[in-house]
Amino acid sequence: MHRFSAVIKIIGVNPYVHVPEDVLKAVYKQAGKDRGKIPVQITIDGHAFPQTLIKYSGDWRLYLNTPMRKAAGKEVGDTAIFEIAYDAVSREIPMHPKFKTALTKNKEAETVFEGLRPSLKQEIVRYLSHLKTEESLERNVVRAINFLLGKERFIGRDKP
Repeated sequence: MHRFSAVIKIIGVNPYVHVPEDVLKAVYKQAGKDRGKIPVQITIDGHAFPQTLIKYSGDWRLYLNTPMRKAAGKEVGDTAIFEIAYDAVSREIPMHPKFKTALTKNKEAETVFEGLRPSLKQEIVRYLSHLKTEESLERNVVRAINFLLGKERFIGRDKP
């Protein structure tokens, strides 16, 4: 873990901290890359969280969501002690078997799904994987297929 102190800032509605250059270089070395999203494990004043280091508008930022800040008792403008390290544990959410079956049965929807940007694919898979009831899952798998076919909105989005 690499330790640093930073003031929590905000861009739009998103609180974040800048990670010092020397710490970034150490994380790049651990991750074996300096591009794309980098999964990390962080602590904020001793409270641990998985997070992703993201480059936006030329700057690497460590975004801090509300549950993280509340657990650490920190808000925008506060200074906190951070520890950060590359996290090699996969964060990929497996596709629900019912959605996988539905895609296999509908090649057109499957082709559209495979052509989506990775973040949208992940958003669909995550949404379906967190549904609680079979009825809700079945209804939303149909909606996801219809979304991919351009027939209806899904997860707050118009057709792809």
